[in-house]
Amino acid sequence: MQIRKINTGDFEFDCRISGNKENELIILLHGFPETSYMWIDLMEKLSSIGFYCVAPNMRGYSKNACPKGVKNYKTQKLVLDILNIADVINKNKFHLIGHDWGAGIGWNVVYQNPERIISWTALSVPHPRAFWKAIKTDKQQKKKSRYIGWFLFPIIPEIVLRKNDFKKFRRLWKNSSDAELNDYLTVFRRKGTLTASLNYYRANLGQGKKQPIGDITKPTLFIWGKNDLAVGKVATENNYKYIKGDYTFLELEGGHWLIQTNYQEVEKGIIEHLTKNKTAHNNGNK
Repeated sequence: MQIRKINTGDFEFDCRISGNKENELIILLHGFPETSYMWIDLMEKLSSIGFYCVAPNMRGYSKNACPKGVKNYKTQKLVLDILNIADVINKNKFHLIGHDWGAGIGWNVVYQNPERIISWTALSVPHPRAFWKAIKTDKQQKKKSRYIGWFLFPIIPEIVLRKNDFKKFRRLWKNSSDAELNDYLTVFRRKGTLTASLNYYRANLGQGKKQPIGDITKPTLFIWGKNDLAVGKVATENNYKYIKGDYTFLELEGGHWLIQTNYQEVEKGIIEHLTKNKTAHNNGNK
């Protein structure tokens, strides 16, 4: 496992990298409040079976890719970051895996750039239209999503979340290793990171800011835990309506932090999905 800085022109992303760069590329997108550290075990496994894995600390989480201002965290800019990273690596096509906000951004990447995607895996967060329809129509989802409204307030969430050295985040990280916890804290203690990460919500989920996307045509795996604190059953059961390509739904006995609590099941499902969709020749995705 290496940590490499990838310069896309305007920004420099801190990326974890594993495997032979001649192999098919997998880009892995972390969510909130985590970093690319969450993917280490999976990256080592996937690189051992013939993939090249790159997991960026996304915009706001990388020290030299943390612009000020809510407008700099709009979905379209976050999507462009992923495409720019792939371009720097000189890969035209890639597999994409995302969790939480990484999944939210990933759905947009896949919809807008299907010609660049080999396969898509989303953890915890379904297609945006399935999610927002559930928020409008399902009482349980409305309740689960109340925190979003709080995140939209300026300043106050930062003050509360920073208390006692991120005590609220530490509760979410209770299944993380000490090394993972230390990595997360190192990033979130850095000036600007917390506000940047909350700006994902402020730029994209405020009143009138949602831009719905259409149907997904690429091979898709969706993994969800029945006890997810943020995403309910209605949103996940309606996910298939927005996927016109090959679709697999893997429902697990777990919560939101599946990579920590249900790792073996997640790894198995992802390996099956990637293996089934691997292109015939590695040099075909340059």
